[in-house]
Amino acid sequence: MAHIATSDEIRPFRFDVPDEQLVDLRRRIAATKWPEQETVTDASQGVQLATIQKLARYWGTDYDWRKVEARLSALPQFVTTIDGLDIHFIHVRSKNPNALPMIIAHGWPGSVLEEIKLIGPLTDPTARREARRRV
Repeated sequence: MAHIATSDEIRPFRFDVPDEQLVDLRRRIAATKWPEQETVTDASQGVQLATIQKLARYWGTDYDWRKVEARLSALPQFVTTIDGLDIHFIHVRSKNPNALPMIIAHGWPGSVLEEIKLIGPLTDPTARREARRRV
């Protein structure tokens, strides 16, 4: 019988992409069939071919998913169900016992990666101030 989560149940979460999926993603990016180059010199017809090809090369060869995966795995992650939708979240407590709790959310099609750089400064602002003083 499948487990049906309730809205108040918090479950641990770990993001782990199998190597086969990354290989397949890179293969599909490399196999992209590109349209002819646009007929104008600006973006009036949409994203220019050279721009999108550069982005595809980045995702296909340069992006280090394992590095990003390690950054995510270093943080305590969870999932809970709210109104029938699984919500993924990272829960990091401040080093300051009097800190106010904060919730930072991203929109769609955003990613938690957009917010990850805020965790350190918000949970340990003293370390950030001390680091700036040393510079």
